[in-house]
Formats: sequence, C-alpha cells, structure tokens
Amino acid sequence: MKSTFLNNLPLAGLAAMVLSSCGTGGPGHSDYLTGVGGSIHQQTSSGAGHPAPAIPDDVSYWDGDSAQGSPLIKINREQQKAFFYKGGVLVGISRISSGKEDHGTPPGKYKIIAKDKDHKSSVYGVFKDNSTGMTTNDNVDIRVDKPKSNETFYNAPMPNFMQVMPGIGMHTGYLPGYAASHGCIRMPHHMSEHFFDNVQVGTPVIIE
Repeated sequence: MKSTFLNNLPLAGLAAMVLSSCGTGGPGHSDYLTGVGGSIHQQTSSGAGHPAPAIPDDVSYWDGDSAQGSPLIKINREQQKAFFYKGGVLVGISRISSGKEDHGTPPGKYKIIAKDKDHKSSVYGVFKDNSTGMTTNDNVDIRVDKPKSNETFYNAPMPNFMQVMPGIGMHTGYLPGYAASHGCIRMPHHMSEHFFDNVQVGTPVIIE
C-alpha cells in the first residue's frame, strides 16, 4: 500500500481502520501470549507475555531523552534495525523483527497515523482451555481457526502500538533473530516504550 494513499485519507477514515495485523513468532509459534511453559507471565526484559529475544541484544540503545528536534524513524529491513532521530541526530537504535517473506513490511515513506498503548490484535492470538487455562493453540488466526466448545480466544497483545499503515505498526513483540511477523515491526519492550513516548501522530517513518 502506497504512502500517498494514506496521505490522502481523511482523518476520520484513518481513525476508523482496525489496528489488527502483525503475526507469528516463527514456525508454529505466535510468541505473543505464551511464555515459559505456555503460561502468560511478566518479563521485565521484554514486556508482559513476551519471551526474551532469541539472540542477545547488544545493539539496542536509547540516548534521546534530553535531545531536541523533530523525530524521524527509519526502518532498515535488511539490517533488521530501527533508527530514531531527533533533529537529524541519531539518538536510538532498536533490533526489530519485520514481516516475513509472504507477509512483507512494505517499503516507503509513511507517518504515524495512530498510537495505542495497550493495543491487542483483532485477528491473531491463542486458544485456551476453559477448564484448565492451558494454551491449546498458540498460533491462531481467528479468521480461519475456530475454537472448540471448551476453548476461548485470547487476542494477541501488542503494547506500544504505533500504526504506520492499515494493519501494520511498530510494537512490543518477540524477536527470533530474523524477519518473522505478518508485516508489523516488532521491538524489545523497553525500546518500544522509548519510541512510543517520543513520537506523535504525524511523525515520519521511512521503511527501506
């Protein structure tokens, strides 16, 4: 989808769009609600319900709290990194996991069109057994998968969601070390917090 289309949409039309997409963490795993042993739990390194990155994160950093100037985000899909600028000065870098080959993150020039601190997907999530609370399917696309009579669907949490186009945005998510989402740009939780707190609706985002 071209960014020119987004730029020509009325604000009401943008607000009405469902913030829903993104995707799974790797073969057979959503990595959204499941953690150690398949249970929902808190992890300070990666946010609620999100396992720690599969590889050590020796890249991500933030030094932008005292920096001045207009924000700009650049997403480099080849490097699997996000770069945050203020006034043209690089103040932060984050590891990411962008869209996998069949659900690519489209390149182009975009803008933040919506922010949602506690966003949840309306499409992806898990099924849990009603009696035991255990996860029975951690890779659910509710458009295709239907719960059994003893199961309930739980929407995938996507904290610090920064939407850049319909169905695609930056948010906290699992980083397996490669492009693995359904189009969204996953980040470590602490980096998504910094990015979320330092952008506004209208902040430019360049995806390369």
